[in-house]
Amino acid sequence: MTGDGDSRAVGETTALSGAAPRPGLRQSVAPPAGRRDEAARELLGYPGPSACAAAGITYRQLDYWARTGLVQPGVRPAPGQGGQRLYSFRDVLVLKIVKRLLDAGVSLQAIRATAEALRTAELGELAHMTLMSDGAAVYRCASPDELAELLRGGRGVFGIAVGAVWSDVEAALGRLHAERADTGERVVPADHPEDELARRRKRSR
Repeated sequence: MTGDGDSRAVGETTALSGAAPRPGLRQSVAPPAGRRDEAARELLGYPGPSACAAAGITYRQLDYWARTGLVQPGVRPAPGQGGQRLYSFRDVLVLKIVKRLLDAGVSLQAIRATAEALRTAELGELAHMTLMSDGAAVYRCASPDELAELLRGGRGVFGIAVGAVWSDVEAALGRLHAERADTGERVVPADHPEDELARRRKRSR
């Protein structure tokens, strides 16, 4: 994935023929409002059940993708010594996008390239990104002209506005358990039933 804003197959370097490179990224979706500070976000890890719930996948899928290297947890890679895998916000975002691409029948090779490109892109860039796929490859489109190039010749494509997926994942994770990577402290959302139960117990003492 390149940063010059042209329409390219994700994970490749050859631009689509006829697509004029343009500087910058087209903002197809407004950045999600109220995002937590990125540095603070990187300190939070989400255990497998939380990652599955937010991404809409099964634990079996999560485990298989981790073992095959498709999407590995970036906060705590391996369960060793009684711990559990912890996924970052970015990891969960990629998990949800991978699920959508798989459901649409995109080739596994293209999905692997896309997952790697999303993993290495600047986090702030992802909220402005639009992905398009014809089933054989995944492209990042940065202008209407580039979208028209994909559609030329009757090619059927579908799109994913990464900013919209970002909002969905952020809202879901805000209701789920997390763990601080620096202290190991368990983070329970303020409106979570478990947190409310703890408050009631404290008041009854």
